Amino acid sequence: MFQFNKPLNFLFWIITGIFVFLFFYLLVKLFPVYGTIISFLWHLFLPFLIAVLIAYLLYPVIEKMHQHNMPKSLAILLIYLLFFGGIGYLGYRVYPAVIYQLSDLQEQLPQLIQMYRDFVYSLYEYTAFLPETVHDKMDELISEAETYMEDLLTDLVRGFTGIFDMIVIITIIPVLVFYFLKDFDSIKHYFKKWIPEKYHKQTKALGRAIDEGLGKYIRGQLIVCLFVALAAFAVFKFLDIPYALLLAIIIGLTNFIPYFGPIIGAIPAVAITATISGKLMLIVLASIFVIQVIEGNFLSPYIVGKSIRIHPIAIIFALLLGGQISGVPGMILAVPVLFVLKVMIQHIMSVRKT
Repeated sequence: MFQFNKPLNFLFWIITGIFVFLFFYLLVKLFPVYGTIISFLWHLFLPFLIAVLIAYLLYPVIEKMHQHNMPKSLAILLIYLLFFGGIGYLGYRVYPAVIYQLSDLQEQLPQLIQMYRDFVYSLYEYTAFLPETVHDKMDELISEAETYMEDLLTDLVRGFTGIFDMIVIITIIPVLVFYFLKDFDSIKHYFKKWIPEKYHKQTKALGRAIDEGLGKYIRGQLIVCLFVALAAFAVFKFLDIPYALLLAIIIGLTNFIPYFGPIIGAIPAVAITATISGKLMLIVLASIFVIQVIEGNFLSPYIVGKSIRIHPIAIIFALLLGGQISGVPGMILAVPVLFVLKVMIQHIMSVRKT
């Protein structure tokens, strides 16, 4: 524990906390200034980041196979072909359906909005006792939701159908992953040369601590999100809900976000089913709730466990900050980044004490 009884130590942490707060405050406030540069760098390095993540997730499997006397080159080739073969087949089966549902949803959006308006206006009859300002606020929220949905769908369709982006994903990322897997040890030794020898042991311990928690968290979350997406898709197909595949993918992806993810993912499904019938909307809400109960009480504790070990208050703060900086992608990355920072700070503190 920190020795706050020492005045200098206490003053050090007070000043450090103030500077950290000011840093994050300026980071959010000045985002429009450096946002364009970050956007350019994000699109430039995104294929490399995705390739590094895939290689990082696959390499432990290759190491396990190598430990069972399989040649490393053969293990790399086998896992590489299985992974990208499976991704390719899944893309071949799923991608056209997603594009079709996105395009159809964009075309049907005016009708859905009108149905949604009818649904909301029907609520006016049951809320006639409320002040007129409340109804005005409801109209304002509906208008904002319409604009947001139209912009979101346009961006999604443009993103999924971008020819250049598809070429990058299909051609560059598999090549990068192959070389990252093949030269994994060489890359580690290369970066090791840039670290002074007296820090090698500490850096190795830091890397092992990050890998043990972060690797288990990411792999576990991917498995859990896959279950949530498949379960939601099965329920939506059984209920014959429009755009079942698209809605299930949204729920699965947003489930990666702690606390807020299930709410964000459920909003599109609830909004669409509300235009059909109130009863169906309640059934969908109940189904999503049951799926989240199973995920939160059975799957996540067993698969993910307590690999992150961060206080919920810190996680919520990181999620809000990530959402302010980069929306949903920022919220998805918030917890992994927070965990890496936490491990690094703990490591620095342990080094200072020795």
